[in-house]
Amino acid sequence: MKTEKSNPKDVSPAISTYLIAYNSLQTIGWSLIGLIIGQHLLGGTPQLTLYEASKTFLQIFQTAAVLEVLHCIVGFVRSNPVLTAFQVASRVFVVWGILHSVENTQASVGYTLLLAAWTITEIIRYLYYVLNIAKIEAYPLVWLRYTLFIILYPIGVTGELTCIYQALPQVAQTGLYSIKLPNKMNFAFDYQYVLVLIMLSYIPIFPQLYLHMFAQRKKIIGGAAKPKPE
Repeated sequence: MKTEKSNPKDVSPAISTYLIAYNSLQTIGWSLIGLIIGQHLLGGTPQLTLYEASKTFLQIFQTAAVLEVLHCIVGFVRSNPVLTAFQVASRVFVVWGILHSVENTQASVGYTLLLAAWTITEIIRYLYYVLNIAKIEAYPLVWLRYTLFIILYPIGVTGELTCIYQALPQVAQTGLYSIKLPNKMNFAFDYQYVLVLIMLSYIPIFPQLYLHMFAQRKKIIGGAAKPKPE
C-alpha cells in the first residue's frame, strides 16, 4: 500500500503534465487488468488461466512502478523514497521472483487474491493521483482510497504470502536461483531460505504499514466533512 503524494508543491507544469500522464497510463493499465479479472470470473477465457490472461499487463504496469522510486528521489512527489522503494520492490519481487519463476504459484488462489486486491487498490490510487494533481476534488474517491485498504491490504498480503509459501516446495526441489557448495567461489546461496525470511519479514512490517494507513485515514478523512488538502 503505497503512500506517495502526487500533488507536490512548486513543481513545473511540465512535471505536473508528466505525472498526470504517468498516473493516467497506470490507471488505464490496471483497469485493463480489472477487465481481465471480470472476464475470467464470467468464464470468458476458458482456454486461459487468470495468470496467462493477465500476466503481460501485470508485469508491465507493476514493473513500471519502479519509476515511482525515482519520482521520490528527484523530488517530483513528496514521499519517503526508502518506504516507496520497499513497497515497490516487494511487489516486483512477487511478480518476477515468485509468479514468473515458480509455475505452480500461477494457478494458486493466492494469485487471484493478490491480483484482485492490487487491481482495485491501484485503479483507485492512480485515479486519485490524476485528479489530485489536476486539483479536482472527488471526495468519494478519497473516501474509497482511505477506506477500502482496510479490507484490500490484508487480502493482498494473504495472497502474496500464499504464493510465496506455495513456491517453497518447487524451489527446494529444483534449487531455483540457489548456489550449492562446493563451487569455485566457495559461496552458497539458498533461495528457499530467502523466501522464508521474506515471509517472516511480513510479521513486523505489515502491522506498521497497516497502522500507518489508518493514521493517514484519520488525517485525511477522520471526523471531517471533506478531506484536507495534502
